[in-house]
Amino acid sequence: MKSRYLLTYLRRFVLFVFVVCLTGLFREHYQTIQHKKYMDNLSSTVKAEEAEEDTEVIETEAADNTAEAEERNTDTQEQPVMDRFAALCAKNNDLTGWISIPDTVIDYPVMQCADNEFYLHHDFDKREDRYGCLYVKDIADVNTPGTNFVIYGHNMKDGTMFGMLDQYLEQSFYDKHRQIFFDTLYEERKYEIMSVFLSNANGDQETGFKYYQFYQADTEEEFAYFYDHIMDKALYDTGVTAEFGDTFLTLSTCAYHEEDGRIVVVAKRAEE
Repeated sequence: MKSRYLLTYLRRFVLFVFVVCLTGLFREHYQTIQHKKYMDNLSSTVKAEEAEEDTEVIETEAADNTAEAEERNTDTQEQPVMDRFAALCAKNNDLTGWISIPDTVIDYPVMQCADNEFYLHHDFDKREDRYGCLYVKDIADVNTPGTNFVIYGHNMKDGTMFGMLDQYLEQSFYDKHRQIFFDTLYEERKYEIMSVFLSNANGDQETGFKYYQFYQADTEEEFAYFYDHIMDKALYDTGVTAEFGDTFLTLSTCAYHEEDGRIVVVAKRAEE
């Protein structure tokens, strides 16, 4: 009798665990679908030839927020925000650009605000969200630009946000996805991937090199320090080189080869 009750209990327990796991998987799948729809809507807005301006309210908000965005850098005050970003600027003037890598899921807005932690856990509409947004820190000079700026994003298990950057660990993937397109609010840019490497949130354990602290090289020595380290750490040779005066963007996300690991992709701005 005891064994029969025990068997019944085990069956119910196993069924309970199965239902809980299935519910979790369903919820995660649902969230992935909803997030994709949300980001697709943002992308569709950008890809429209002209932003919709149906009411004076939207026009006024866009003008006000555009002015705030332009004040981030004095060199861009005379430049108008490109039409395709006007509607999104009206919704959130923390927008600082748009990044895309052809034939990948990366096709996202990039945000910037005074709170460097905010967009880790908030979406474009500033609602709490586990996906967050891609973002640059407040120190980043995206528009001038500075020598380098770092774009951060979550390494999501479903492959969204920067969840596909770990594919760059294989050169075969790089060979088919060599370019990154990053558009500021004022101009379109193309970058060529130069180095892919693994690092740590606390800096390289052997050399102490902290890629995420490099934003500006005012001298050739400062440039060489950054350039030599990222080339030495590269997992494979891309054939792309750089010299003092070139500018870069760096993509950074979590990696799991070690505690606090990071996957880093550095790309050089291509000449027009």
